[in-house]
Amino acid sequence: MKKNIFLAFVSILIAQLAGAIGSVFTANSIQDWYAFLEKPVFSPPNWLFAPAWITLYILMGIAAFLVWKKKDDLSFRNCALKLYGINLILNVLWSIIFFGLKNPGLAFAEIIVLWILILVITIKFFRISRIAGFLFVPYLFWVSFASVLNYFVWQLN
Repeated sequence: MKKNIFLAFVSILIAQLAGAIGSVFTANSIQDWYAFLEKPVFSPPNWLFAPAWITLYILMGIAAFLVWKKKDDLSFRNCALKLYGINLILNVLWSIIFFGLKNPGLAFAEIIVLWILILVITIKFFRISRIAGFLFVPYLFWVSFASVLNYFVWQLN
C-alpha cells in the first residue's frame, strides 16, 4: 500500500514537473506580452490557468499511475505510457512555442497535434482502465478549449 502511494505521488510529481517547466516560459510572458494581445470575449481570466493546469496534471498523473499498475497487456500498456510521455513533452513544447517564442500560429499547429495525441491516449487509457480514461477526459476538454482560444488569439493578432 505504501509503495502504491509513493508511486502515485511520483507519477503526479512527473506530470507537475512538466507543468513547472512549461510555466518557466509562461510566467514572464503573461505580464509583458500576453496581457497586451487581443483576446476573444470568452478568454478566461489569467488567474484561472494555474489552478486549472495544476488540477489537470494531478488527474493526468493519477491516470498514468493507474495504467502503469495494470499488468494485463504489457506491450499495449507500455505503448500508452510512452505516448503519455510524448504528450508531456508536447505539452511543454506548446508553452515554449506560444509564450517563449511568442508564436501563436505555430503553437496552434502544435496544439492540434497534441490534441490528437491526447485523444489517442484517452482511448488507450480507457481500454486499460476506465477510471484512467475518465481522468483524462477533463484534459481533453481543456486542451480543446485551449486550441480554440489559441486559434482566436492567433487570428486576432
